[in-house]
Amino acid sequence: MGNESILILGGGIMQIPAIKAAKKNSYRVYVADANVDAPAVSLADEFCHIDLKDAEALAEKAVMLKKEQNLAGVFTAGTDFSASVAYAASAAELPCIEYSTAMKASNKFLMRKTFQDACVPSPKFCSVKNASEAFKACSEIGVPVVIKPVDSMGARGVVKIEDLEDKEAINRAVENAIASSRSSEAIVEEFMDGPEFSLDAIVFNGEITICGFADRHIFFPPYFIEMGHTMPTEYNEEIKSAVIDVFKSGIKALGITMGAAKGDIKYSHAKGAMVGEIAARLSGGFMSGWTFPYSSGVNLTESAVKIACGKSPGSLSPSLDNVSAERAALSIPGIISSIEGIGEAERVDYVKDVFIHKREGERVVFPENNVQKCTNVITAASDRQLAVSSAEDAVRKIFFRLVPGDSATSDFIYRKTYTWAPDAFVLAMPSNLAAVIKMGASGCGMLPELDRELSVDWHGMKMKDAFFRLSQLVECSEKDFTADFWKAFLRGGLQAGVWFIETKRLGKL
Repeated sequence: MGNESILILGGGIMQIPAIKAAKKNSYRVYVADANVDAPAVSLADEFCHIDLKDAEALAEKAVMLKKEQNLAGVFTAGTDFSASVAYAASAAELPCIEYSTAMKASNKFLMRKTFQDACVPSPKFCSVKNASEAFKACSEIGVPVVIKPVDSMGARGVVKIEDLEDKEAINRAVENAIASSRSSEAIVEEFMDGPEFSLDAIVFNGEITICGFADRHIFFPPYFIEMGHTMPTEYNEEIKSAVIDVFKSGIKALGITMGAAKGDIKYSHAKGAMVGEIAARLSGGFMSGWTFPYSSGVNLTESAVKIACGKSPGSLSPSLDNVSAERAALSIPGIISSIEGIGEAERVDYVKDVFIHKREGERVVFPENNVQKCTNVITAASDRQLAVSSAEDAVRKIFFRLVPGDSATSDFIYRKTYTWAPDAFVLAMPSNLAAVIKMGASGCGMLPELDRELSVDWHGMKMKDAFFRLSQLVECSEKDFTADFWKAFLRGGLQAGVWFIETKRLGKL
């Protein structure tokens, strides 16, 4: 393999394990991406400035590399460009699945139609191109439904609709879905209740090996924000078996006979295991490249790279029996003035990785999709509770301080925007609620039973702990704790509390 090369589509964080695996196996690595500043560009032996949507340019590059650089394979992981992989690899006469298979695993309408024809359990669906068609589909399928792009990832443009009479919400959902779609097309699907799981599989000569089964933790309806996953699942064998059977049936129906497959599978309380989505690639979300290797000892990405280059995947037998947890952090809207606590997070026991996706001076939002989150922390331990609690503890140590006075932060706090977003904290003790009311417009003071409030914020931080952290982050006294402060603190948590005090002192409130 010393004189062979590989073309990897994508230079993002999710492609780093693939680049490292290819180099470990002595391949010369070519990385294609439209973003010249992508995180993994510096790891490539050679960077190819090509948009991953440009299948023709990728195919031309693959043919040239096959002729001049002994190209052995084309590969991606964690991106929705398996069709581009298949197109380029086929043009260069390299190992790959059929392009039609890759399209069925990329376009949600084609995928749903394939599952319907093969009797693979999946939701009712309808392809739509405008609000009128969407409203008709919602009526026929019956709410709740999910409106999403036919060809995107990371929950971009994905919204749950529960009220058929809310035509404004349906119109807005369709517009966002179409705007997030490469083909300007959306799909309306029956909403599936119940827990959701992420699975990876290696497929070699038609044989499917399950390599990763994680519980997904989804929050913030009407959006679908994954605040983490835990590997392996803690669900019982009956549910696991049903989920795996449906995943395998979907893989076979799509025609994926070699390479990798990634599944988002639901276990509906009413209908049992159902396919959410299946892609002809390894998962993103730090699963295939991080949590599965940490939990099992298997370098899943290396096995998939080998298959893409026409080799056997090697052993897929686990050598470890760990639990690996990934947890995410978000921000309320605003502009980041500083990022604090990264070192503290990295020093938490069992933490393996801390990924910070935002920078000082960058504008942040409360996430409506999975690419708008700020941080991911990954842990591994022999005990599930240790892995989970360490990840959650590390996430809570990272603080995104926001620029005082910014209108986006103010609008969030005063509910002019993001009205769907839940408050960070909700008062349960009547004495505390009465204290805030009594303060009125000019009073101030502490909540008398703050220690008894059990409410936690979006990262699992208790009110009393958030208030103590606030006193460490900003100089304050009891006179700062007005009714308006407490309202901001309840709405936006620690970030909003610090922002409110700093903004008020600058005279910007």
